[in-house]
Amino acid sequence: MTQRHISHPEPLPACAAGHSARHIHDLPCLAAGGGHFVECRCRHIRKHAEPDAAIAEWKQVNRPARVRRATEPAVVDNVVQMRLPGLAAGNAA
Repeated sequence: MTQRHISHPEPLPACAAGHSARHIHDLPCLAAGGGHFVECRCRHIRKHAEPDAAIAEWKQVNRPARVRRATEPAVVDNVVQMRLPGLAAGNAA
């Protein structure tokens, strides 16, 4: 067998679809198609010579989407609204 599953003390983050990830070390050298990569049921990343680089890329690709904060409307306190007698809601001409 040319691939080895590597276990981690803390689990790798799941992909965007929620599948659990696993770290694989393909034993041939990188020039022969080997290296470290992380995969799940629906995706995988490219192979890296260093295991930390493979895990960093997986975390970057599968980081949770940022939630935009709701912006509060700006308070405008320097506007004076004038009532015009011909445009009042009760006056129909």
